[in-house]
Amino acid sequence: MARTRIRPEPPRIPDPDLPREFAPATLSRSGEFSESRIELHSGTTDAAHSRISESVLAAASVQTVDVRGAILSDVVVDGLSAVEVIARDSTWRTVIIRGGRIGTLDLSRARCDGLILDGVRIDYLAGGAATLRDVEVTGCRIGTLDLPGSRVERLRVSESSIDEWDVREWQTNDVDLRGAEVLSFTDVRMLRGVTVTADQAMTHALAFAASLGIDVRRE
Repeated sequence: MARTRIRPEPPRIPDPDLPREFAPATLSRSGEFSESRIELHSGTTDAAHSRISESVLAAASVQTVDVRGAILSDVVVDGLSAVEVIARDSTWRTVIIRGGRIGTLDLSRARCDGLILDGVRIDYLAGGAATLRDVEVTGCRIGTLDLPGSRVERLRVSESSIDEWDVREWQTNDVDLRGAEVLSFTDVRMLRGVTVTADQAMTHALAFAASLGIDVRRE
């Protein structure tokens, strides 16, 4: 007998494959870093088009981390405080960002396969035209989450709040928002197939009605 499919299917994210010991390292543009404990300096770090694997980024307070076009695989980012992280056109495989605060996290056109955001505060997360598969968001506070034109598969949000979520023209499969407190969506029609609670549906009832052309008036 075929096994009943769980719906929504939860993210499938393995633990990062990390070594027992790390070598100290400093990021550089187009560099290759493996089994490293990476220290970031307080200004701007240019690590565009680099390769980072089986490594840990130590807690730091910085201005900018530029990893556009980079490949990150089996990486843990601990307690990062950054004004901006530029990661456009990058590839992330089994990456955990734990704690800290990021002003802008730019994942536009990025590809993420196995991403955990755990206890992070992000003012603005941009993921336009990105591919996001197997993503877990837990205990986070996000101001604006922009995902227009993105492809999202097996995303689960729990114990997290999001002020504004842009879902225009996104494509989704197995998206579970039951643990998310979202103040507003740009286009609730794009939530077709997404899993929410009854209370969440009631919270956004006026937006759902407006999307159907229903004239709701307060008496």
